Amino acid sequence: MRKTLKEIASYVEGEVIGDQGLVITGISGIEEAGEGDITFVANPKYIPMIEKTCASAVITSRDVKKASKPIIRTDNPSLAFAKVISLVKPTKKIHPQGVDPSAVLGKDVALGENVAIGAHTVIADKVSIGDNSVIYAGCFIGEATRIGSNTLIHANVSIREETTIGSNVVIDSGTVIGSDGFGFITIEGKHQRIPQVGVVIIEDDVEIGSNVCIDRARFDRTVIGRGTKIDNLVHIAHNVIIGPDSLVVAQVGISGSTKIGKGVTLAGQAGLVGHISVGDNAIVMAQSGVNKSIPAETAVWGYPAKAVNIARRVNACVQNLPRLFQTVTGLKKKIEELEKIIKNQIDNPKKN
Repeated sequence: MRKTLKEIASYVEGEVIGDQGLVITGISGIEEAGEGDITFVANPKYIPMIEKTCASAVITSRDVKKASKPIIRTDNPSLAFAKVISLVKPTKKIHPQGVDPSAVLGKDVALGENVAIGAHTVIADKVSIGDNSVIYAGCFIGEATRIGSNTLIHANVSIREETTIGSNVVIDSGTVIGSDGFGFITIEGKHQRIPQVGVVIIEDDVEIGSNVCIDRARFDRTVIGRGTKIDNLVHIAHNVIIGPDSLVVAQVGISGSTKIGKGVTLAGQAGLVGHISVGDNAIVMAQSGVNKSIPAETAVWGYPAKAVNIARRVNACVQNLPRLFQTVTGLKKKIEELEKIIKNQIDNPKKN
C-alpha cells in the first residue's frame, strides 16, 4: 500500500488536518502502529493516545480539532477505518465452485444459477437454493428447506427440515438451525418429550456465528429478523422472535417464547427467561439475568437485571459492604458497652 492522506481522506469522505501529501504504507491498531501506518480512534476516552501512538496519521471523529500529527476527521472513525482496511487488504476468498461430485442431492432439489455445494454435503429432498449461494463441505440441509440468493453457509452447518433462510445470509461453521426445542412434561417422575413441530425462519441479511443453536418452534415459528447479527455460542430457544437489526453477543441464552424487539442489543452472557418481551432499542448489558419484560429504549444490568442507574447504585452499596460491616461491628461493641453502663447504674443507683 502507498496512498497519500489526501487519497485516503477522499476515499473515506474525511478531512485532512496536516500534511495531505504524507504517504501511508500500512494499517494497524493504535498501540501497535509504527511509522508509515495509519490507525484510528473512535472512543473519546482514547483521544489522548493520539499523542502517544507511533502511527504516522490517525483517523478521528470530527470532534478532534487538531493534534501533534496529521489526522483525518470523519463522521464515523470505525467505519472509515474499515473502509481503509478493505482498500489495503481486499477480501480474496475463493469459494467452492459448482457441485462437488461427493455431495449427495435428494429428489426434487432446485438449484439456482451459480450455486456451489462443497464436498460431502447432503441436500435432502425438495430443497431449493437461490442464485449464487455457497454451501461449504460437510453440511446437512434438511427436507423442504428453502435458502435464498447470495447466502453463504460455512462448513459443518446442520439445517433441519422445513427451515427458511433468506438472501444475503451468512452462517458460520458448527451452527445448528432447526433442532428440536427443549420441551418435556414430567409424568410420575418421568420426563416425556413434547413434539416440536414448528419451523425456523431466518430473514434476509442475517449473520450467524459459529456453534449457534436456534431451535425450531413447538408450534408456529422461531424467527430471526432481517439484519440481525448473532455472535458465536448463542442459544435461541423455541418460539423466540428476534426483531430486525438486533445484536446478540457471545454466550447469550434466550429462553422459549421470548420476543425481542428491533435494534436490541443483548451483550455477552446475558440470560433471558421465557415468555417475556424486550422493547425496541433496549440494551441488556453483559452477564445480566433478565427475569421480566424490559420496556423500549431502556438499558438494564445485573442479576436480576435492573435499570442501569439503579443497578449501579446497588453495586456501589455492595462494594461498601466490608466497610459497613466494620462500622456495624464497632457500633455493636459500643452499644454493648453502653448497655453495661446503664445496667450498672440501674443496679447500683445509690453508688451512682
